[in-house]
Amino acid sequence: MIDHNAVVNALRNVKDPKSGYDIISAKMVEDFRVEEPNIYFSIVLKTNDSELKSALNFACMEEISKVYPQAQVHIHLKISGDSESGDSVLPQVKNIIAVASGKGGVGKSTVSVNLAVSLANLGYKVGLIDADLYGPSIPTMMGLSGQRPKVELLYGKHKLIPLKAHGVYVISIGFIVEPEQAVVLRGPRLGGLLRQFIQDCLWPELDFLVIDLPPGTGDIQLTLVQTVPVTGAIMVTTPQEVAVIDAVKAMNMFLLPNVNVPILGVVENMSWFTPEELPNNKYYLFGKGGGEQLARLAESTILAQIPLVQSVREAGDMGLPAAAQQDHILSGIFSKMAQNTVQQIQKRNELSEPTRIVKVQS
Repeated sequence: MIDHNAVVNALRNVKDPKSGYDIISAKMVEDFRVEEPNIYFSIVLKTNDSELKSALNFACMEEISKVYPQAQVHIHLKISGDSESGDSVLPQVKNIIAVASGKGGVGKSTVSVNLAVSLANLGYKVGLIDADLYGPSIPTMMGLSGQRPKVELLYGKHKLIPLKAHGVYVISIGFIVEPEQAVVLRGPRLGGLLRQFIQDCLWPELDFLVIDLPPGTGDIQLTLVQTVPVTGAIMVTTPQEVAVIDAVKAMNMFLLPNVNVPILGVVENMSWFTPEELPNNKYYLFGKGGGEQLARLAESTILAQIPLVQSVREAGDMGLPAAAQQDHILSGIFSKMAQNTVQQIQKRNELSEPTRIVKVQS
């Protein structure tokens, strides 16, 4: 007699090629029934990949035959109805957030790290891609320096398994090259690395995937919007005019008609200097108003104004982000930044159509 639970347990040995989860946990099995000696079920896929369909079909039959070699297995492979326009590259990720800036040195990686950790603190499932391939600082800031991601062979393809720290799944080129090794790559290779981090990583189900972009509007930004549907972008700037001028250029790339990625909001970093021993004192070292100006131009809002505090830099250097320290002077500001980001994404998803992948014009 065929035991329903025994068949389900057998199918737990078959993995989803996108997330690496077993197909039962990934909720890919539907319409399961047993009419001895027949076993019927459907496997729901997000993409119409004939090689993958064949591999999954044989993998399921092989696992069931180990338990019930005489059973007749009937598998229906069907494509999920919500996989339109190729936007199923990361079907297990609900929202993709690009964190961008016009120039370097404005604290974009600090914002990305503390945003990701704060979202995880709020109970969300969060991933973080360090796409600043020339200057990967996130391994240091997340306390993962020197660690290497594991590689798993899945259906004939090698997949990276993201590392995890402070409740966040993380991948970075800094896990692959030595800290002192110069990254000398031309545009196409840079784009290939980013696509590998997106397509060849076993990302679990995520509410948010934060992507820390390099400054400017180069190959990485273009590859990103051509590879995945970006839910929205967060622009990071400091208050002074020089930073805002460059941030406007970076912002306008996302707002191009053929890109059409909404601006979720602006984070103004280094808004003022506050000595830790004098928390009520504010010294406006870089002027005022840059964040408000950029938010007006974006027709968006300010998600946070972050003071320049020495311990934030120290926390990043130690691999213990400020957002991961409950008693840190800025943990409340980072938490509020994450809450504001969630609200903006909810509003964006309610009012606007999903972002589409940018098609390359031939």
